[in-house]
Amino acid sequence: MKKITLATMGLCMLTITSCGTSQGNGALIGTGAGAALGAIVGKIAGNTAVGAAIGGAVGAGTGAIIGRHMDKVKAEAAAKVQNAKVEEVTDANGLKAVKLTFDSGLQFDLSKSTLRAAAKKDLANFATVLKNNTDCLVDIQGYTDATGGDKINVPLSQSRAQAVSSYLVSQGVSSNQFKNVAGYGSQNPVVDKTVAPENRRVEVYLYASPEMVQKAENGTLK
Repeated sequence: MKKITLATMGLCMLTITSCGTSQGNGALIGTGAGAALGAIVGKIAGNTAVGAAIGGAVGAGTGAIIGRHMDKVKAEAAAKVQNAKVEEVTDANGLKAVKLTFDSGLQFDLSKSTLRAAAKKDLANFATVLKNNTDCLVDIQGYTDATGGDKINVPLSQSRAQAVSSYLVSQGVSSNQFKNVAGYGSQNPVVDKTVAPENRRVEVYLYASPEMVQKAENGTLK
């Protein structure tokens, strides 16, 4: 198979709601030099893109190999972090990715960005998954409920995302794995209420790095 030139061209903010399949996630969304990087992708009209795009087309065979590998990542995450909902989603290249939504332990008190004890325990378990899968990139999104305006909510949500990434780093995860750590204020609510603990949350996504795609191209990805 002809190898592709891989280049991580920027950051892509994300929120994802739907799933893909291993065999159907082979084609790059927006292939070529014009592939969109740095675009803000929201929960709009069923958009499912997440993560940073790769500068070149990803073949169907490569996508299938990555899909099977991400199935293993998903299974490991589900086993290690039992207090989280682990879902299959799709990245900006049309490749399989994994989303973790932690249970109430990773939600936050009103106007706070301090991790609860239960959250630290779950994140410590999750850190093991990341250290076992260093060819996965990670995006972390922080959110608030709708109390207060953007001047308060956006910095608060950023602090929540940063609290999660900082704790994971303290558990031995390389900061190089974090491609995007960002706050989105009250965007993309889980429930349609002004005050809602479910909306004061952090979402975590794992997706293929250029190195993982290269391994898949070379036939060395297990």
